[in-house]
Amino acid sequence: MNNKTYTILQSFDKYEVNRLRKFLESPYFNMNDSIVTLFEVFIKDIFAKSTKELMKEVIWSKIYGQKKYDDVRFRKLNSELLKLMEKFLAQQVYEDNPIRQANHLIEAVGGRKLIKLYNSTMRSARRLSELQKSQPASFYYYQYEIEKNYYQLTNLDIKRGEKGNIDIMSRNLDIFYFSEKLKWYCSALSRKSISSHEYNITFIDEIIRHIDKNSYESIPAIEIYYRIILTYVENDNEIHYFKLKQLLKEYSSLFPIDEAYSMYQIAMNYCIGKANKKGQNFLNEFFELYKILLRNEIFVNGEISPWDFKNVILASLRLGEYSWTENFINNYSEKIPIEFRDNAVTYNKAQLYFYQKKYDDVVLLLNQVDYEDPAYNLNSKLMLIAVYYETDEIEPLYSLFESFRVYLNRNKKIPQERKGRYLNLIKFTKKLTKIMPGDKRSIEKLNVEISEAKGVVNLKWLKEKIAELE
Repeated sequence: MNNKTYTILQSFDKYEVNRLRKFLESPYFNMNDSIVTLFEVFIKDIFAKSTKELMKEVIWSKIYGQKKYDDVRFRKLNSELLKLMEKFLAQQVYEDNPIRQANHLIEAVGGRKLIKLYNSTMRSARRLSELQKSQPASFYYYQYEIEKNYYQLTNLDIKRGEKGNIDIMSRNLDIFYFSEKLKWYCSALSRKSISSHEYNITFIDEIIRHIDKNSYESIPAIEIYYRIILTYVENDNEIHYFKLKQLLKEYSSLFPIDEAYSMYQIAMNYCIGKANKKGQNFLNEFFELYKILLRNEIFVNGEISPWDFKNVILASLRLGEYSWTENFINNYSEKIPIEFRDNAVTYNKAQLYFYQKKYDDVVLLLNQVDYEDPAYNLNSKLMLIAVYYETDEIEPLYSLFESFRVYLNRNKKIPQERKGRYLNLIKFTKKLTKIMPGDKRSIEKLNVEISEAKGVVNLKWLKEKIAELE
């Protein structure tokens, strides 16, 4: 059904549906029974997984019986249900944050001058704070709010002879501000590494200098983001990476899963960059970090992106972990979002078979890949070039060279520099097929051409094949 309210309801699980039902049935939030009926009609159709179109007039008759259909009134009813659903979602977020609730209670108590509740509400807020396991930047903001509310409750502006808690308020506010600034600067550095965007992050240099000169070892949010920044600005100093790895091991559980995942993602990207230059050691580091994510179930929304799925499989295959790869595909493919799942599983199984030299299975699987996605299209063609070369299928190899060249030249979305690296692979692989084993002069000439070229994809594979002819 093409209806926003219906579509959003489809994303709710049965537990959320039950909670929403109680919310809608509460007269505090809703006194219109027609909204509840509309909700029930939608839910019944969603749970029945009906393939038949649910018509507006049919829904109207279930709510209003024989009354003539009124499209304006029907749309208004949908809009009211949608607003209540939005209020419900906001309420769920609010209820999941007891410290925020405690702060609002302190504000309400203070605003009403309910003096007898001052001590109990403050004790409750501080107890909740002490029990809080998660300590992202927002944790310190709520700490600041608690202390600010305490200041206002106790009229410390009037009691000027008392020291008060201004220094505690200030420190919590500083920690929140520094942590958030560092986090967004990390995000800017990450984006700059793959684009030409520039960002103006005010006071970031002053904050970094301040942190460099003062100890914040007891504040994981500051320590981790500060170390991440150092991995960017002092990239060659590997000590920063290993310190970051240790910090993540000790403190990643103190952050929401999506934030912990982003921290690990930056560490893994560092490993990928180093592995491309230094090889096996940092490939092992990347693989180890990813296994930590799996072991601790650190996935955003409980899902694995198809690109992360592909990267860890490629790393495990390069490390010769074939059994691990097969188990990973079987055990974790269900965590890939369903719209990407078939392509990701098919392509990565083909990669596994390629490393196992099951070339017939590789070709069979690659024929099932949806080539509308440019990344799969390009990577599949690279794999096929290697398969046809390894199996000495010269005719299909040359046919692939030509069709691949046409595809690259016609595709406007692939940057020219990247096209050049693919075209170089085609050119050099074609020359490779014409060199006889032991022909040192031709081999040396090809090696020189490759070294002078401005980038070649699959360079490691190409050099391995050249070495086999020496």
